Amino acid sequence: MKLIRADWQAPAHIHALTTTRLDGVSQAPFDGLNLGDHVGDAATAVSENRRVLLSALGLNTSPQWLSQVHGVRVVESKADGQVREADGCWTATPGLACIVMTADCLPVLITDRQGKRVAAAHAGWRGLASGVLEATLAHFPDPEDLLVWLGPAIGPLAFEVGNEVREQFVRALPDSEAAFKTSPTDTSKWLADIYLLAGLRLKAAGVREVSGGDYCTFTESDYFYSYRRDGQTGRMASLIWIDANS
Repeated sequence: MKLIRADWQAPAHIHALTTTRLDGVSQAPFDGLNLGDHVGDAATAVSENRRVLLSALGLNTSPQWLSQVHGVRVVESKADGQVREADGCWTATPGLACIVMTADCLPVLITDRQGKRVAAAHAGWRGLASGVLEATLAHFPDPEDLLVWLGPAIGPLAFEVGNEVREQFVRALPDSEAAFKTSPTDTSKWLADIYLLAGLRLKAAGVREVSGGDYCTFTESDYFYSYRRDGQTGRMASLIWIDANS
């Protein structure tokens, strides 16, 4: 199974990764390891993909799946099998994975340097602008003690947005202006760097160490689902958990 593991300085007992579309049993247009149960894929295929993934990762505890709504609600992960409506989750329970699903939006995985608590956030531009990262950071005592990994998202040469999106970010944080460049194909539009936007918000919140931001889900079609590219498509999952044997 092809997985993208976080390249960061987290403790060895912290596991963090993003899936790709490779492997899995879903059929077109969800070809591969689709983990989203809300996109029109066959429920049996999604269930099998999730089972295979969790088995491959050695996760025996039911993880916290979310119903994501591009908001800022962050919940504590529970091992009760209940799907919660939120765009972020956190836990201090070993063996319990926090999961967010994406197909262009930015998955953000967080741990403290001691590896005592972890969190995952789903940061599309709406959630990012509204403060989903800040809401997630609020569940840790000290932002300077955190390590953050930015998983695969749409890249800065592919993410075209309107002026209203740029204005929301710049109004909240003037430094965000650096994350926007005029679109070469439409001068009324902007190319947005969601990795830089997230990094600036994290820095402003007090986070000192941010890793990742090396992929483009839109252009790397062999590995990633992309809603902007394909419309109806599958979802990758980004997971973080504390090793149950730590």
